[in-house]
Amino acid sequence: MAQYDKADLERRMKGAVESLKGDLSGLRTGRANISLLDPVTVEVYGSNMPLNQVATVSVPEPRMLSVQVWDKSNLTPVEKAIRTAGLGLNPIADGQVLRLPIPDLTEERRKELAKLAGQYAEKARIAVRNVRRDGMDMIKADENKKEIGEDDAKKLSAEVQKLTDEMITAVDAAAADKEKEILSQ
Repeated sequence: MAQYDKADLERRMKGAVESLKGDLSGLRTGRANISLLDPVTVEVYGSNMPLNQVATVSVPEPRMLSVQVWDKSNLTPVEKAIRTAGLGLNPIADGQVLRLPIPDLTEERRKELAKLAGQYAEKARIAVRNVRRDGMDMIKADENKKEIGEDDAKKLSAEVQKLTDEMITAVDAAAADKEKEILSQ
């Protein structure tokens, strides 16, 4: 039975691209966006939990996020988690709600965020290349076991490379769009 599975390779490569898009959506562009708080985890009930499992995040106005904490005893841990997440946000407690004004981005912060977008893109490119390597290894194994011929192996290798190139192009496009969005504010 041949090991090579194009659908599996494509699924894994697309997963790397989707993961990148999720990471990029969390980068701040000067506008309030609930995905900005996706990377925040809060230490409550003896474990680390994603913010969206202890509070409701909303956007009441374009430059403000609102975090409605469900359990009043979690207000302080949530506030601390947001402050220490490195997002440059300063929560203001208002009863059981935390208000997060979104400050203007400085030129320096914009450049840091653009650089971070580039780092996320490089991780995604590496993930796509690792999937390509796995695919090439499977093709080589199938060829060595005489399950496919040399011509088929070359054809499949070209197919894997074409898929890799498409995914790398998608990664580059997503990163370029985000960098442009960050720097053009």
